[in-house]
Amino acid sequence: MSSTAKTITPVVAPVTGQVIPLMQVTDAAFSKGLLGIGCGLNPQTGQVVAPVTGQVMMVAETKHAVGFKLSNGAEVLLHLGLDTVELAGRPFQIRVEVGDQVQAGQLIGTMDLAAIEMAHKKATVMVTVTNAAAINATWLSAATSSYQAGQVLAGLTVAPKVSVATVETSTMQPAELATAIIQDVGGPANILNLIHCMTRLRFDLATPSKADTVALKQLAGVLTVTQAGGQYQVVIGDQVAAVAAAIQTQLGVGDVSAKPTVGHALTVLPWLKRGLSQFVGVLTASMMPLIGVLAGAGLLKGILAALVGFHVMTTAGGTYLVLNAVSDAVFYFLPVMLGYTAAQKLGANPVTLAVVGAVLTYPSLVTAASKTTTAHIYFFGLPTTLMSYTAAVFPMIVAAWFGKYIEIGLKRWLPHYIQGVLLPIIEIIVLSGVILLGIGPLTTMLSQGLANGIMALFEFNPIISGLLVGSCYQLLVIFGLHWGLIPIVINDLATNGHSYLNTMISITMVAQGGTALAMALKSRSTRLRQVAWAAAIAAFCGITEPALYGINLKYKRLFVVASLASGLGGMVAGGLHVTNYALSGALIGFSAFITPSVGIGPNFYGYLVTHYGTLVVAVLLGLVVSLAGKRPAQSLTDLSA
Repeated sequence: MSSTAKTITPVVAPVTGQVIPLMQVTDAAFSKGLLGIGCGLNPQTGQVVAPVTGQVMMVAETKHAVGFKLSNGAEVLLHLGLDTVELAGRPFQIRVEVGDQVQAGQLIGTMDLAAIEMAHKKATVMVTVTNAAAINATWLSAATSSYQAGQVLAGLTVAPKVSVATVETSTMQPAELATAIIQDVGGPANILNLIHCMTRLRFDLATPSKADTVALKQLAGVLTVTQAGGQYQVVIGDQVAAVAAAIQTQLGVGDVSAKPTVGHALTVLPWLKRGLSQFVGVLTASMMPLIGVLAGAGLLKGILAALVGFHVMTTAGGTYLVLNAVSDAVFYFLPVMLGYTAAQKLGANPVTLAVVGAVLTYPSLVTAASKTTTAHIYFFGLPTTLMSYTAAVFPMIVAAWFGKYIEIGLKRWLPHYIQGVLLPIIEIIVLSGVILLGIGPLTTMLSQGLANGIMALFEFNPIISGLLVGSCYQLLVIFGLHWGLIPIVINDLATNGHSYLNTMISITMVAQGGTALAMALKSRSTRLRQVAWAAAIAAFCGITEPALYGINLKYKRLFVVASLASGLGGMVAGGLHVTNYALSGALIGFSAFITPSVGIGPNFYGYLVTHYGTLVVAVLLGLVVSLAGKRPAQSLTDLSA
């Protein structure tokens, strides 16, 4: 070692939080030092600053990692969270680009800690010197354990007269390494899917046991092998992109992140599982920006219902008229807002999709859909049946997905100089037609079939019908198929004066609110607790969207136990023949279960048993499942970067 004095380069805390040694980071690539020397931090706030002064040499497409090059030759990696590459950049905002010069402590972005927690990921931030061995770098940690963003965290020294060129390497070439990896993971037929992040290849394997982990670890160029989150992960380091590209070439596919698998009987179930997971991911990500306003509108509707019920306010008053418009507009024009957010998520034009949502909620179309004589129209000579798309979710998700590809096709077909004028309006016409001619009639047909089947089952056995409706109704809401049941409820109330079906639907609202309440009680995130409390109260007021899309679908187990709880509640309601006397429900609509000619009696007591019983079951199951499944053991011990 040279006796020449070394210059100490300051490294500052990229976030405010508690420092943890790399060896305590729950990821083998970091804890074993395979990605260099440094430390981790458990962030307390979402502000992210540059840890060093230097040039930005890399920004991950998924925004979870940023690389810096220092003047002394050090290469520093800032990694935001563990396994957060799967979140596709949603929790992160990065304000710098490759080539930018930054100063230590300069604000470079933000990370949404609540969103990371809701996705069952760890928000731990790592700062490492990835080429420490090559430049003989030393990490000098400061004495304290708690830091503010921008406060000096450590010192970095580099030994003089040592260069990368003097370090011997024995790694394989990317093409050679790719061939060996394909063979050792079980061959091409065993690879269902492959994506890569900044350091590792992430395989979905048909049969993980076919992979030769020992052989893979011995390959020159492979740092380690780990399994987490259902993926088989091969840690490569900074050459991962080149190796992934070589695998792509050798497999003969155009996109290794979406490789179609042929001729393997085991590929269907994982493909369906990934497809469903991706759909739920898009659905919840599109709804998340709207959860706050939906929850607030739900609370407002509940308050208005209570004020009217206790005769504090009348529906004819001006104050009620305006406040009711405020609460209703959020749901009425939900397709407009959802078109914008879904397009942002899926890569379509947000303004164009918002206009498509406006077309679907255009008053004359909504009015025509409400009348039998005008609901059947011809669009470009093709017969179609109009339906109301107010508060619709699923059609806009499909439209946003189609919109991405329609835009690509139109850009190839239309001359450049007229794209600005014609492309948006053509896309709007095409997407509106796709929904009106395709999704609408299909949804109507399926929902009517479901409605007829449920009514036939109810007449045969109300207990089984209650179990079916209670378990599945909120699933129908996701796909917009619940609309077929609403006319039955209205018809029951109009002709019979009561509706058994509406009782079961009411119970599902309580169950969704119950599991959201469980999240509010157990979460340590202030922001998540706020969302969960608001979502729970909105559900108890009869508005389940905030709980459904903001909490329960994010934490899939909660949606399952909510459906189980409401299924049990519906079954009991069917057995007790609990009925509903008004188009109202959940906890706020208790008066709709008071028998008009009798008052408080057996039916109301049945309401208390079924609704509050469902609430207790949903909360308890939600707490048990959340505490037991908050961090699956597999992802605790070996999360990937």
